[in-house]
This record gives sequence, structure tokens and C-alpha cells, in this order.
Amino acid sequence: MLVSVGQFRPGGDTASNLEVMRGLAAEASAAGSDLIVFPEESMFSIGKVEGPLQVAVDANWTGFVQQLSFLAAEHDIAVVAGGYESSGEERPFNTLVLIDRTGRIADTYRKLHLYDAFSYQESSRIKPGDGGIKVVPVGDMSVGLMTCYDIRFPEQARALADAGADLICVPAAWFKGEHKVEHWETLLRARAIENTVWVAAAGTSSKHTIGHSAILDPMGVAHVYLEDEERGVVTTEVTRRRIDDVREFLPVLNNRRFARNSEIVEPH
Repeated sequence: MLVSVGQFRPGGDTASNLEVMRGLAAEASAAGSDLIVFPEESMFSIGKVEGPLQVAVDANWTGFVQQLSFLAAEHDIAVVAGGYESSGEERPFNTLVLIDRTGRIADTYRKLHLYDAFSYQESSRIKPGDGGIKVVPVGDMSVGLMTCYDIRFPEQARALADAGADLICVPAAWFKGEHKVEHWETLLRARAIENTVWVAAAGTSSKHTIGHSAILDPMGVAHVYLEDEERGVVTTEVTRRRIDDVREFLPVLNNRRFARNSEIVEPH
């Protein structure tokens, strides 16, 4: 299966962001890609939205998902992208939507681990997810979903691997800062290596976020990547055979001595 990651800088206007995504999806489709992964906040960047967040979410989420469905069907490509979904309360969910190549909504994933770190408090504006982990069939692969800060929690990636994920998609808006690029790249490699799965990470690239999108194989090797380009798309082949080959000589999932446990606990 051919997989792409699309990197761009979302603004505060959903329609403008979708126009950029259409261009990147068209480029990926022209390369024969079966799936494109877009960043967290593809719908809009919270920092650039005018007025109350809840109003913006209510006005844009449904239309955003609908337009992604049209995009997927038009370009015959499955899509993963992040936006903000109403929770029925003041704080929305930070949600990924996975749409298949026919335009059907295959599933959604609500971010479990909110970024309450490095002097930032995501939970002050966003509600933590309540739907657990998600693994969704896409073509001949099973795709697990994570968002940004989730990548710092190895138990979530392991739960996805235990649930059958061959590829973990990680849309992100990874903030810049001291050692942050090193953390991002190390964590992506670690999640791939320790679970012997593919990882496709799509990052926003802006004044405050690093970009550095990449697709890594089960040995943690980046087959394609971007750096801090404001806009770009890269594509590579992702295969189950590569997973099987690596697990034959590196059977870490079979060698472990800890029991499986994917129970989700309430945040503190």
C-alpha cells in the first residue's frame, strides 16, 4: 500500500485549509497513494481562530468532515486528518477522522493524552477523549490512530499493536523548543521499533511548530521525510511483508513477559 504524509501550516479559516489539503491530496493521488495523513489541527489552528472556540467548532466540524469525504472520493484516496469536534460541553474534543477512499467515514479517534506539559495546558480548552484506542482497516493494512502528545505514551502504541495495527498514524502540531525535534524523531523511531510497526507522522509546519513529517518502517528507518517546509507531501510503500520480515528476526512482541493491558483510565 502506498502511504503519504501531507505537511502544511493551518490557519484560522477552515475553507482555506481545505483548499491546501485538496492540493496535497491531488499530488499524493497522482503518485498512486492509497492513504494520506494530514496534521493535527488541519481543520483550523486554535491560536488563529477569531471569537469563542466553541462557536468556531460548532460552525466548522460537520462541514470539515463532509468536505474531507468529498476530497477522498474525488481523489480516490483514504484520508486521516485532525480537527475539533463538539463534545456537547464548553471544551471540544481534539478528534481525528479516518475517511476511506469512497468518502465513507470509517472511524474517529478522540485524543486521549492532552498536552499539559512544557507550560502549556491543553486540557483547559480541550476535553480528553472517551472512546479508547482505534484500529481501522484501510486497504490491506490495519491502521492505528494517535495524536501528537500521545506518542510520548508507549503503552498506547503497544495497545494499538496488540489490537492488530500494522501502521500507526500520528497527526501532530509539535511545538518548537529546546530538544523538541530530537524528542519527536526519537519517539517516532521508538514507537516503530518497539512494536515492529510502520509509523506515518504528519506535522504542522509554522512559526511555532516543527513540521518534520515522516514515514518510518518497523526498524525505525525513515523511508521518506520532510523537515520544516511550510508545505509538502511525501509518499512511500508500506507493506505487511516488511513487518513479517522484521518480526522473524526481532520477535519482541512474542518475547515479552508482561501481560497485555489496554485499559484506559480517567485523567488526573
